[in-house]
Amino acid sequence: MGGFVEVADRVHVLREPLLDVNVTLVVADGAALLVDTLSTVAQARELAAAVRAVTPHPLTVVNTHHHFDHCFGNAVLAADPARPVYAHPETARWLRDRPDELRRLAYEEMRAERPGLADELADAPLLAPTDEVHTETTLHVGGRPVLLRHPGRGHSAGDLVVQVPDADVLVVGDLVEQSGPPAFEESYPLQWPEAVAGLLRLVTASTTVVPGHGDLVDVDFVRAQHGQLADLAWLIRAGHTGGAPPERVAAEAPFGARAALVAARRGYAELDGTA
Repeated sequence: MGGFVEVADRVHVLREPLLDVNVTLVVADGAALLVDTLSTVAQARELAAAVRAVTPHPLTVVNTHHHFDHCFGNAVLAADPARPVYAHPETARWLRDRPDELRRLAYEEMRAERPGLADELADAPLLAPTDEVHTETTLHVGGRPVLLRHPGRGHSAGDLVVQVPDADVLVVGDLVEQSGPPAFEESYPLQWPEAVAGLLRLVTASTTVVPGHGDLVDVDFVRAQHGQLADLAWLIRAGHTGGAPPERVAAEAPFGARAALVAARRGYAELDGTA
């Protein structure tokens, strides 16, 4: 794992190579904020060392959502000493009330492709968030305002984005992905376009956007992904209305047939009231 790279004024991004996850560190006077904590104890320990190479200040932690690659490192980064961890209530519920299920899902997702990682995930100590953000809140990190917002359901039920206004940076978690197609397994594809439309209302031509995975992007990339998500949602609605199987929707949809099939099935479940 490499170190953090400063991408704006005292805003640093570390790109974890195994799953191409981005972690963001915001530094201020006497305090710092860390957005996401990676997957395993080993990764989180390396992340902690990378943080300390940038700043000695005490941390506040934010989880963008409940998937393992963004929050399974909480126990290393925020347990001893205890640090505040902010997340949406849906993220907090997963980590607090369903940790065994969360570990099992992570293990099953990774066991074929990366069995070593899967074994580590199965035994990972999980730490639930301490503070819940239902819609919006502003933190003052060493006097520096940082805005946390839930733009609505999209990649998950509990997506949270982090805005650093004085650096013109927006950290969007997996609501936007650059290095691969969006992940739809626990998504709400009919609501996702509106969540990303909310992001577009926060960005300008100069905004640095930190996606959950991959290279940093700009407003044009976010706008293009919004258009694809909107097209996908329209195809899902039309297919469902016309009685078409999800496979037919996927054949015509953006993001490739595999991802689009998962999205179509999730969208049909939304329309049927079972998602």
